[in-house]
Amino acid sequence: MSIEILDGLNTEQRAAVTHTEGALLVLAGAGSGKTRVITYRIGYMIAKGIKPKNILAVTFTNKAAREMKERLIELVGASEGNKVTVGTFHSFCSLILRREIHRIGYLRNFTIADSNDQKGLLRQAAGELNFRKEDVPQDKLMNFISNCKNNLISPEEAIESAELEYSIRFAHVYKRYQQLLLNQNLLDFDDMLFNVYRIWSENPDVLERYREVYQYLLIDEYQDTNVAQFTLIKMLSGERENVCVVGDDDQSIYGWRGAVVENILNFPQNFSNCKEIRLEQNYRSTNNILHAANTVIKNNEMRYDKELWSAKGDGDSIKVFSCEDANKEAEAIADKIIYEIKKGRFQYKDFAVLYRSNQMARIVEQTLRSNSIPCKVVGGQEFFSRKEIKDAAAYLKLLFNSKDDQSFLRIINVPPRGVGDTTVKKIKEFRSNNKSFKNKSFVEILKSSEKLPEIISKRAQNGINDFLKVFDKYQEIFTEAGDVAKKVEAFLDESEFLHGMLKVYKDRNEALLRTEFIYEFIHSIAEFEERNGGKVTLAEFLEKYSLLDEQDRTNNDEKNDNAVTLTTVHASKGLEFPCVFVIGIEEKVFPHERSLMEGSEDEELRLFYVAITRAQLELFLSWSMIRMQRGKKNRQNRSHFLDQLPEQCIETLTAEQLVPVMSEDDQKQAFADIMKMFD
Repeated sequence: MSIEILDGLNTEQRAAVTHTEGALLVLAGAGSGKTRVITYRIGYMIAKGIKPKNILAVTFTNKAAREMKERLIELVGASEGNKVTVGTFHSFCSLILRREIHRIGYLRNFTIADSNDQKGLLRQAAGELNFRKEDVPQDKLMNFISNCKNNLISPEEAIESAELEYSIRFAHVYKRYQQLLLNQNLLDFDDMLFNVYRIWSENPDVLERYREVYQYLLIDEYQDTNVAQFTLIKMLSGERENVCVVGDDDQSIYGWRGAVVENILNFPQNFSNCKEIRLEQNYRSTNNILHAANTVIKNNEMRYDKELWSAKGDGDSIKVFSCEDANKEAEAIADKIIYEIKKGRFQYKDFAVLYRSNQMARIVEQTLRSNSIPCKVVGGQEFFSRKEIKDAAAYLKLLFNSKDDQSFLRIINVPPRGVGDTTVKKIKEFRSNNKSFKNKSFVEILKSSEKLPEIISKRAQNGINDFLKVFDKYQEIFTEAGDVAKKVEAFLDESEFLHGMLKVYKDRNEALLRTEFIYEFIHSIAEFEERNGGKVTLAEFLEKYSLLDEQDRTNNDEKNDNAVTLTTVHASKGLEFPCVFVIGIEEKVFPHERSLMEGSEDEELRLFYVAITRAQLELFLSWSMIRMQRGKKNRQNRSHFLDQLPEQCIETLTAEQLVPVMSEDDQKQAFADIMKMFD
């Protein structure tokens, strides 16, 4: 079987698949078949006799992990494929924490704080330390704490190393914030990696146990790893160093999230006897597109030398066109799409419009829709970010982890139970003024304090008691696996949330619409059960819900899969389309103004490279002479990135030249097509 697995691989892919022992760096250029290599490598290892349970494959999105698992099962069968651990860094860390987190003072039924929970806890921490809002701006504070955790810096270390006044304040809030998380048995997203690091560092025997299980590591998208992820990989690999990393330094575009491109650049120095293999044959694009990408990215000095090539031929030239303004730019794109659709060469789903910033989507979306062109905006409205869905999830999170005060505060008066801000304030004061309740959760206080009825109203007390009766009943019901969706529906019904929207929203239609969304949420639980064999637990669903990433959360209102994709360049990574438009390639737009101010364009250039390499057949690059920014019309200059394109690969046009004038025969055919609609 190991020989059969190698069929259809090129020479470099085959070398990567068959090198199973020791450190391996696979530099996989855009469109070079890296997922195929990872999947086939696992299949080859299993065929060689390596036990599937000893293999760990890690990637960055749930979608990529699902696709990898599906391909693996196709290759080796479900019985072997399902024994391989495949997931994201966070899902793998969650697996470990559910077993080991008691070692650092948490309970195993921890829940994961979302951004709203984090903001609430940070406000509380700052308030307790008597800092004003302007002393600790929330966004900067969140970034500070996230950066600390991604770099494995504890609150105590942050306090010790802080020198500037603002960083001293931030570090002290960080320390109190961590204590509040612990009190409520909550982790934030960054804690998941940091706490595994803590457990492994403080318990060498535990680390050794995991090293014995996971003897072969495969890391996808390695260029996107941060310090914490690199450290966990290094720790887990141990002396064996059976680590295969696959990535492309030229596609490292997440520095703003903490990714460290040096992880891939320095991999041969960090792992001994490292073998390097370059995958340079591209299976996606034509050579004109690849030559442009190769030429552009060579302007970055700190990179591995790679030269992408394709067997698809040169293909069409890259079209660079200028427009009067953003409206004309959008109209030109709409006209071009309509023209190509009429020619029958492409379908709507073959087109993508990429942009540097989300706000640039509005004009393009409006223009396409006004021309009856179906489109979907990636990163648009998110189903799981709707208030009623977050409320429903908070009900379940509190049921699973009764210490979760953030979820309690979110839902205790939704729908209204007489537990308003005044009541909550009194409960908080009661906790602050009574030492024995200082570290108790709201649920624990409400259940155990006999004095509480003396300080809150009879109506509030009745509302709380009614809720707690239902709460206790379903905590018991959910101890058994299975029928999670049915149980959730019953719980949300009995707690009066499911049909309580009419109490929250006066507009009946609005209330009914939100109720429909709650039913859709319950339906998503039923689908999760079906995909996972039926016998799942509430904990397993909450785990999946809490670890949703951007691609999971995207909810497009366009039901038709045959639609033009509108997306940022960042979100387009990993995607490919026959025909791609990249708009707004102007100074201070692409490259972004911030990168110009900071004097660092390397990542912006890598982002431009990613945009170029999304195109399979045709690539259109546009810039506008005038663009509305921050409510003002600004005169724009074309980006100097466009000047780095090789002249022999590009054709410079105006917006008007993008669509050829229709010949007489084409006009007759178009008229005939219209008349058919009336037959």
